[in-house]
Amino acid sequence: MCGIAGEIRFDGATADPGTIHRMTCAQSGRGPDGSGVWAQGAVAMGHCRLKIVDLSPSGGQPMVDSRLGLSIVFNGMIYNYRQLREELRGMGYEFFSTSDTEVALKAYHRWGRECVYHFHGMFAFAITEHTSGRTVLARDRLGIKPLYVDHTGARLRFASTVQALLAAGDVDTSIDRTALSYYLTFHSVVPAPRTILKGVRKMPPATVRTIEPDGSASDHEYWNPQFTRDEDRSDWSAQDWQDGLVEKLRTAVKRRMVADVPVGVLLSGGIDSSLVVALLAESGQEDLQTFSIGFESRGEESGDEFEFSSRVARRFGTDHHQIAIDDARLVPAIDRTVAAMSEPMISHDCVAFYLLSEEVSKHVKVVQSGQGADEVLGGYHWYPPLADVARDDARQTYSEAFFDRPWSRLAKVLSPEWMATHDAPTAFIERHFGRPGAETAVDAALRTDSTVMLVDDPVKRVDNMTMAWGLEARVPFLDHELVEFAGRIPPELKLADGGKGVLKRAARGIVPDEVIDRKKGYFPVPAIRTLEGGTLDRVEAALTDPAAVRRGLYNSEVVESLLADPNRHHTPLRSNVLWQLGLLEMWLQENGIS
Repeated sequence: MCGIAGEIRFDGATADPGTIHRMTCAQSGRGPDGSGVWAQGAVAMGHCRLKIVDLSPSGGQPMVDSRLGLSIVFNGMIYNYRQLREELRGMGYEFFSTSDTEVALKAYHRWGRECVYHFHGMFAFAITEHTSGRTVLARDRLGIKPLYVDHTGARLRFASTVQALLAAGDVDTSIDRTALSYYLTFHSVVPAPRTILKGVRKMPPATVRTIEPDGSASDHEYWNPQFTRDEDRSDWSAQDWQDGLVEKLRTAVKRRMVADVPVGVLLSGGIDSSLVVALLAESGQEDLQTFSIGFESRGEESGDEFEFSSRVARRFGTDHHQIAIDDARLVPAIDRTVAAMSEPMISHDCVAFYLLSEEVSKHVKVVQSGQGADEVLGGYHWYPPLADVARDDARQTYSEAFFDRPWSRLAKVLSPEWMATHDAPTAFIERHFGRPGAETAVDAALRTDSTVMLVDDPVKRVDNMTMAWGLEARVPFLDHELVEFAGRIPPELKLADGGKGVLKRAARGIVPDEVIDRKKGYFPVPAIRTLEGGTLDRVEAALTDPAAVRRGLYNSEVVESLLADPNRHHTPLRSNVLWQLGLLEMWLQENGIS
């Protein structure tokens, strides 16, 4: 919901509203329903609005409360804002709107940076104190909403997208070699604070950053889920865990129906989104709109899961939209998808989500999604091999299953001048797996995936693609209370039944058995998974473009070999290697990076 932007000057200059206007316009797709700019001295903030709560002008942003001496720009949704508003009213606060943004502003006045502990939701916001000149930036616990920063000695700028920062100008756009090694090793995951550009950094999830008028800044991490066993639940049976999980999900789904506009569901036909639909139907939700997308099949690879999504829609009586995309729409959508990426992402799902969002946005402004269940509840194939691995040996097993290639092999792909000086991806995994708070190797992997990989791959992918069309995606499996609960579930219950066993068993009797027992599916886009025709031409054009030749990122012999046999080489996670290299070049060229 929405896009935010801002500038804070530390050099005595006045913040420029014109710069903020350019930044806001650069992310207008995130908020097509209105925009605004506020400036006072060294601080200026901008906002583009997607109307979800309080559709009146009173909910517009930037929101200024002169009485409290605060201004705010806010992106996201606080699901418990009505309860918090009543709590704050009881403390004497008066409200001029019915928006969650005003609740966030007054919650900050009451509790300071600790206001985030009171919020159930997804958010990124900036609040400026008029008198002190202090500005506070914050990001939600799971990093569902993005926040990028360009901080120099003279000023700091922030925005919901990298493109907004680029529109402001004066950004160091040289490529960060360490981030490049993450991109090519860690399956395009570049952990915070880095991005592929040296001059752009991103706020880590679960972080509040306090910025003083002199440019000094301090971070406070306010959430760190534990993946250890809970003594208070030591006597719980498998059934207790199943019942507890369903209750947490039931609460999470209900929270995410809070809106002043209709809320639909992205229904893939898998157990995760099917269970969301089932729980909404159970709660009496009527006229629920559901959406599924499919593509043309290639060979033996099916391009849709309509069989299962249609069964679920019939079972629960939803107003179901089955969206079939022919291959002719894919090639033109590639460049538009790349333009919607704040950072380069290699998953072919990006194009699928982009086209799905285009169609869904014609019907609703808000959807719930089953995203996150695999990372939180152990649904991927790399978790079971860790069950018999010692905690201290987990890093190697995880890396072999998830990394696209070892860092040592990057020397065969990259030109020598683009090689980083150290193996940052392996060091990151060793450091993250070695932190306390994860009891077993499986726990360590689930924590890494829930708090790092999920944030900078699937969550970012869905936010970028849906918000490009002014569509807000809500993810109940990433309710922070559900994630905290899931972290305590014994790993063997998660790994049962081929993965997500605790969820599958909990879903019996709620969703159709055939949905639970089906083979695990992925978002199928066969025409991109297999490069040929127009998709191959587009990748080749990117890799042979004069800009790519001048940049010289890749070993030319490797590129020539891949182009000669484009579908021979895939990463362990089934991504086409040629697509991976070409996608990065497409992104750099799209954003004018020389």
